[in-house]
Amino acid sequence: MTVRIGINPITWTNDDLPSLGGDTPLEACLKETRQAGYTGTEMGGKFPRTVPDMERALHPHGLKLVSGWYSAALLRRTAAEEIAAMAEHLDLMAGMGCAVMVFAEGTESNAADRAAPASRHRKIADGEWKEYARRVTDVAEHMRKRGVRLAFHHHMGTAVQTADEIDRLMRETGPAVGLLLDTGHATYAGADPLVLARRHARRIVHVHCKDVRRPVLDRALNQGLSFLDSVLAGVFTVPGDGDVDFPPILKLLREQGYAGWLVVEAEQDPAKAHPLTYARMGFDYLSKAARAAGFALA
Repeated sequence: MTVRIGINPITWTNDDLPSLGGDTPLEACLKETRQAGYTGTEMGGKFPRTVPDMERALHPHGLKLVSGWYSAALLRRTAAEEIAAMAEHLDLMAGMGCAVMVFAEGTESNAADRAAPASRHRKIADGEWKEYARRVTDVAEHMRKRGVRLAFHHHMGTAVQTADEIDRLMRETGPAVGLLLDTGHATYAGADPLVLARRHARRIVHVHCKDVRRPVLDRALNQGLSFLDSVLAGVFTVPGDGDVDFPPILKLLREQGYAGWLVVEAEQDPAKAHPLTYARMGFDYLSKAARAAGFALA
């Protein structure tokens, strides 16, 4: 199986915490993305929002657009309302040839709230699940008609972050709903990313390769830190620099026929973690680990 390796621009600039890399221009981010070896990038807040402008930004660097984050509100919107709200974003994803769209439930998310412990989040009540799953499935089926898979991102501070919540989402939604496996968010939420990957391998359509510094995570959980304060404390890093065991996860994905992007994503303070240095570190490790797992690299 063949995979491609991309990166998220959060290595350089953090949309949720603008003090981290806020003064870094998009051009510098794209130039260093290519210098580090990547052929694709996910989208950040500084990226253009139309197909012609996006092509003009990426083409000089030989980069493809991998995907772009979308924060949904299906716990309070109907599927039709969400489809209308996401129309321009989906147009961009489809127009740029993105195979997937990163999709998270943003209703009452506290991911950007520095006063809220990361472990505390809005939960979907038993009585809400059936309708919620129907709405997500309807949106996913609409997206699939445009050639874009919904890649549901379990994320700290959102309504779907724990293993039980991921399991229920996969159980109650239709096959059009794909799963984004995020190794860092799974670990932070107390889930084993390998176990999750094994359980939902056939639904995984996108992968975020985020490593975790276990001592920092333990301290963050013990102190009840917010998600962003955990980031500032250094809880995340690039693959190979933390405690997530990537080789068996990659081996399982290869055995199950995964053929999408592997995306390095590691939000850190760029003043402490030099972006180009860490981008290269992540690319070098993930390239070698993917080949060792039996993948070919596009």
